[in-house]
Amino acid sequence: MPAPADSDTDVSSSDCVAAVVVVFRLRSSCPQSSSRGTIRYASVHAHLGCTGSRRDDLESLSYTLIFLIRGRLPWQGYQGDTKSFLVCKKKMATSPEMLCCYCPAPFKQFLEIVTNMKFDEEPNYAKLISLFDGLIEAPASRQIRIDGALKVGQKCGRLVADLEEVEQPKKKVRLGSPAAQWISVYNARWPMKQRYHYNVADSRLSQHIEKGNDDGLYISSVASSANLWALIMDARTGFCSQVYELSPVFLHKIMEQWEKSYYITAIAGSSNGSSLVVMSKGTPYTQQSYKVSESFPYKWINKKWKEGFHVTSMATAGNRWGVVMSRNSGFSTQVVELDFLYPSEGIHRRWESGYRITSTAATNNQAAFILSMPKRKPMDETQETLRTSAFPSSHVKEKWAKNLYIA
Repeated sequence: MPAPADSDTDVSSSDCVAAVVVVFRLRSSCPQSSSRGTIRYASVHAHLGCTGSRRDDLESLSYTLIFLIRGRLPWQGYQGDTKSFLVCKKKMATSPEMLCCYCPAPFKQFLEIVTNMKFDEEPNYAKLISLFDGLIEAPASRQIRIDGALKVGQKCGRLVADLEEVEQPKKKVRLGSPAAQWISVYNARWPMKQRYHYNVADSRLSQHIEKGNDDGLYISSVASSANLWALIMDARTGFCSQVYELSPVFLHKIMEQWEKSYYITAIAGSSNGSSLVVMSKGTPYTQQSYKVSESFPYKWINKKWKEGFHVTSMATAGNRWGVVMSRNSGFSTQVVELDFLYPSEGIHRRWESGYRITSTAATNNQAAFILSMPKRKPMDETQETLRTSAFPSSHVKEKWAKNLYIA
């Protein structure tokens, strides 16, 4: 299958992502197609199967240099058959500002220039090299030859271009971050009192929680967005006491509360790495275990399933996953739906088999849904999900009127 023709047209982020989906579907249907080079450092065009040129070599070089400075790239840690697709999607969504925020300024300038080059454009090597002059203690004094045996991609007789001749590109093709959305899950319940708070700063958490406790409400669910918290408080949790910890460390040590018969019932993590851990007394749990990892810990979950544990809480902080598993959870079996988008088809298929969503979490690149089969089926098995661009405050009361409550 011939490589698609190169285009100079700038496109939006959503167009880019759609293009990735189409190209990867085409490539997956062609058994002879395969990635060339190391996925971590490959250019976006290489991911998409386009014919490589000098711009792609320079883009790969920029990722290598940034890796040497930072020690890590944002798209590391993906696993599975869709790894190349997820890495490509992350590269397209990561702006030079985000990628080079801990690097000297020339690294960002270098990346912006090379990612905005045209397919057959001749790189201005003199300008690219000069970007780093200020970082070198003793700059080389020798002249760069562009003729004879050392000529690289230059036309015969062409002189070295003025450094000021090439202006910084004004249009950025791969800027911005993925669009965020709230995914809320609702279960049918007998009529009860439920309260929600969202966009709560750290300093106001205790105020809302204490007032809820005074009204006989306990926290049933927590979430985080833009380093602010959302709280759901219910009248029918079955808890008799509750404590919480707001920590700058994701899932701080909680052994002391375990010894007092408190178990983790809700967790949330913010993008800056802090976490809110809620522990309750009066749960049916008899033992808990948790894991924090850089990627979704499916192997660990599968191991714990075999030991009689089930996932009861889950959260992310930045790109780190925190998963809590408990014994005597009330579930007979569980499955995982893991995708970079809301896996609508997979969830509906699970619903038809009797599974219900019991835990959710997401990073910018992956959404994980734990679906469980309860040992005792509820009287009403109705469950609904809702996707909104902001906290669904305008929808919650409509759900309450149908006896559907945020779970």
